[in-house]
Amino acid sequence: MKLFATLALLLACQITTKAQQISGTVKDETGKSIDKATVSLLKAKDSSIVKLNATKSGSYTFETTASGKYLVMATNVGYAPAYSQAFDYNGTAVKLDAIILQKASTQLAGVVVTAKKPLVEVKADKMVVNVEGTINATGNDGIDLLRRSPGVIVDKDDNISMMGKSGVEVYIDGKPSPLKGSDLGNYLRSLQSSSIESIELITNPSAKYEASGNAGIINIKLKKDKTLGTNGTVTGGYNIGIYSKYNGGISLNHRTKKFNIFGNYNYSQGLNANSVQLYRDVADSIFDQHTNLKNKLHSHNIKAGVDYYINKKSTVGIVANSVLSSNGFYSTGPMTITPKSTGITDRTLYANTSADGKRNNYSLNGNYRYADTSGHELNVDLDYARYDNNTDQHISNIYYQGTGGTIIDKNLYSMYTPTGIDIYSIKTDYQQRFLKGTLGYGFKLGWVNTDNNFQRFNNNVTPAQFDRDNSNKFDYKENVNAAYVNYNRQYKGFMVQAGLRAENTHSHGRSTGEVWDNNSNQYVPYDSSLNRNYTDLFPSAALTINKNPMKQWNFTYSRRIDRPNYSALNPFVMALNDYTYQKGNTNLTPQYTNSFGITYTYKYKLNTTLNYSHVKDLFAQIVDVTDQSKSFQTTKNLASQDVVSLNISYPFSYKSYSLFSNLSSNYSKFKANYGPNREINADAFAMNLFTQSTLKFAKTWTAELSTLYISPFVWQGAFKGKAMGFVDAGLQKTVLKGQGTLKASVSDIFKTMHFRGSSNYAGQMVNVNANWESRQFKLNFTYRFGNAQIKAARQRKTGLDEEKGRTGDSGSTPGQGGPK
Repeated sequence: MKLFATLALLLACQITTKAQQISGTVKDETGKSIDKATVSLLKAKDSSIVKLNATKSGSYTFETTASGKYLVMATNVGYAPAYSQAFDYNGTAVKLDAIILQKASTQLAGVVVTAKKPLVEVKADKMVVNVEGTINATGNDGIDLLRRSPGVIVDKDDNISMMGKSGVEVYIDGKPSPLKGSDLGNYLRSLQSSSIESIELITNPSAKYEASGNAGIINIKLKKDKTLGTNGTVTGGYNIGIYSKYNGGISLNHRTKKFNIFGNYNYSQGLNANSVQLYRDVADSIFDQHTNLKNKLHSHNIKAGVDYYINKKSTVGIVANSVLSSNGFYSTGPMTITPKSTGITDRTLYANTSADGKRNNYSLNGNYRYADTSGHELNVDLDYARYDNNTDQHISNIYYQGTGGTIIDKNLYSMYTPTGIDIYSIKTDYQQRFLKGTLGYGFKLGWVNTDNNFQRFNNNVTPAQFDRDNSNKFDYKENVNAAYVNYNRQYKGFMVQAGLRAENTHSHGRSTGEVWDNNSNQYVPYDSSLNRNYTDLFPSAALTINKNPMKQWNFTYSRRIDRPNYSALNPFVMALNDYTYQKGNTNLTPQYTNSFGITYTYKYKLNTTLNYSHVKDLFAQIVDVTDQSKSFQTTKNLASQDVVSLNISYPFSYKSYSLFSNLSSNYSKFKANYGPNREINADAFAMNLFTQSTLKFAKTWTAELSTLYISPFVWQGAFKGKAMGFVDAGLQKTVLKGQGTLKASVSDIFKTMHFRGSSNYAGQMVNVNANWESRQFKLNFTYRFGNAQIKAARQRKTGLDEEKGRTGDSGSTPGQGGPK
């Protein structure tokens, strides 16, 4: 009797529970049930998640919950999300109509309907700018796209800062680029938007990444084919501002069950015009310089590779890259020289400069990957890269009396600067499941050898004479050994990630040349060397509170390093004219950054990030004075920089209209003391406001409008920049039954994107005004052919790491990679 009563009670409970269930089914557009689709029970008021479940043979149930108004969301890989109708629940059973999931990409009457990525996706550790498909990215190159990325500033010399901090590491497909400054800018100009998929702004890299980059990492992801069989893409573009520019390319991908063969070729050429006005007020004179510059660039980017799938767990591959470019440079313009004692111009200097450069860069990567279903993954990379940079520069300084007329003096010379860089690396990454989380660890060994030969010739006589006093040779070797461990685990309501990276650096630089010895009345050799050996630890950690996915908090900490660029250590003197030159600094030491961040994400849309960073021994480009009136630019370690930044982003959409807005603001404080009249104590507030609006109409047409405003700012402590910005507009039409896309746009319509700033340091007041061809009309056509269902070329990470980011050479070797 007791047993019967117990069974009756259990049966009654089961019937009652079933009566209280919320149930339904999920199907595709053909009516077929979808197994293992994710279903979420949401509050109708604010879309917050109440319960999660997965379908079994297409059916789902939610057990007892509180009374209220709800709806159900269903998602699955390859389908667009779908929702049920909102319904009231009061404790009685609810049976919902089937939720129908549509394929993410469907062909309808010759029109391709695609689940398009948002322009910007904001995640806990990074912001992703989805370039592919945006109209106003049409015809732009890599440097233009960075200028248009939220929170990023690119100055007149192509130096990049992010969220108010310099020291950004630029990656190409997950591996560091070997370039900095103007050389990086030259390479990014050779990358057309047609070959770029997205730009990742990573503000809090984990220990798996290289420790370099105090402001974080900008990862430029190149397009890859996403489809077994053969397919490809052909692009062509034309831009015109003052001069015409052309670009084109082709990519091919062929995949079978055992092999994936891929390759692409991109070509760009164009003549670019720039102008710079430089006004200097020094102790005894005023220099007013007006320079017009023309830069002609030809670039060939080639990549080819093959993957062999040994079995379901193991893959081996090889990738070869090359960038072949030539760069012709010519500048001319007057510089008036006015003594303060008279206030009358007594001389005018015309400095005409012409330069021809060739940069041939090659890299080879061999890789192996093992991954099983139990969470074990091993990646091994062997890398070699060679960078050859040869530049021939000819400078003529011609002095005229007064503001022109009679020639009173000449100084003519040439400079030949061949540079070779060899980079080798071995890298291994391994991860496994551990204590209900994921444990990753690995090591990397890297070697760099650079050979810089600076030869200057005096052209005032015939034949030209070798100038021993101003010629030099700089050899640099560096070995970085690194190891890391990283662990992450999801708990109920929160997730933790912690890591530690150790890096040991050995470096040796040797500058050799000859100087005149007055005692022996002859040239004698000299040797200026630098030797360093140091080891650093770089911890990182993150805590994500995600109990309510609609309201997530993320707390982060990291310590990072920036080693000096090879060119910044090079003590060569590079003359721009008789009164302006650049030189390296062998006393430059690494800079270190401690960074703390808090991010709040509301409904996956509104993202607010507050970050504080303290930078020790900050790199700063200083314009100093020597011989009373001569100006030279060098890099020094500022004492410190403190930066507080706030970033807010929000996407809005209504029917066929969408808007993305991003506000990035920061407060910076710089402090340094280099002696009398050489103190820096500057602070500034700056902000960037970026918006992009998109409107779809008439089925195959899309219009875009982009705006950017950059408030006045302080650059590297000593330079105050003025406000600038742009307005871009464009149109796009889909043609040829969805296989072709035609895009047209105009950049910087009101021509407001130009650099203006001033500096007052070491008794020298400097004003700069720099312009480039920011306003351009751009036309681009893309045609896609072949099988549209081929899987992407395997993502790989290569081992030419942070040391490649400091070569100062031109060109890069886009890899297939991920983080290090």
